[in-house]
Amino acid sequence: MDIKGKVAIVTGGGTGIGRATTLMLAERGANVVINYSRSESDAEATLADVKQRGADGMIFKADVSKDAQVREMVKKTLERFGRVDIVVNNAGTTNHVALPDLEGLKEEYWDNAFNVNVKGHFFVSRACAGELKKNKGCIVNVCSISGITGRGSSIAYCASKAAIIGLTRDLAQQWTGRKGIRVNAVAPGFFPTEMTMAYPHRYLETVVEQRVPAGRPGDLEECAAAVLFLASEAASYVTGILLPVDGGLLTT
Repeated sequence: MDIKGKVAIVTGGGTGIGRATTLMLAERGANVVINYSRSESDAEATLADVKQRGADGMIFKADVSKDAQVREMVKKTLERFGRVDIVVNNAGTTNHVALPDLEGLKEEYWDNAFNVNVKGHFFVSRACAGELKKNKGCIVNVCSISGITGRGSSIAYCASKAAIIGLTRDLAQQWTGRKGIRVNAVAPGFFPTEMTMAYPHRYLETVVEQRVPAGRPGDLEECAAAVLFLASEAASYVTGILLPVDGGLLTT
């Protein structure tokens, strides 16, 4: 799974699963573009850790739901590194809304989830497609187990994550044969991220105890390792799949 010399764009790469993935790609020799939309300090700290691992990188602020900002990020990446080989669409959002019924679901919550989680994945993939075709590159979309189970922080979140599964499969059908671009997705279960930290007290522990055969939340590096596999030549004959990284949650 050596990816030395390749260039990866990781959206939402400064925190959580995105940060762990960024650092693992760097450890394997890739130069990394760390996209962020909120915390520049987190992105800078991740970049410093990338350089400690002997790789090069840059940070770039962009709202992935805005096509113009995404295209500017890709442009700056090419100016700096001259190529794009790997895209990890990790940036995501949710609204932690406990509703007695769906009448209370604001349209803005729905739009925000789909704009970032679905449109953002598509915009970044589309903007990088030309370079990925040239370099026989790949895309890894970070989905969620909630896109399969339908149980998550909100109905808008679950629906948007399910949409990413469809997006992944369709892009794989269209691009693998015509462009040589592999497109896959990972579906994380419960991991210690900003999103899960916002759950009510003891909610995460209770759900893990009841539903996860592994008996614990995942380590961020365990999800990053799955992304690395799909981004590497070890997965050269793998496209259009959804790889659950969930400690067995789907078996319950």
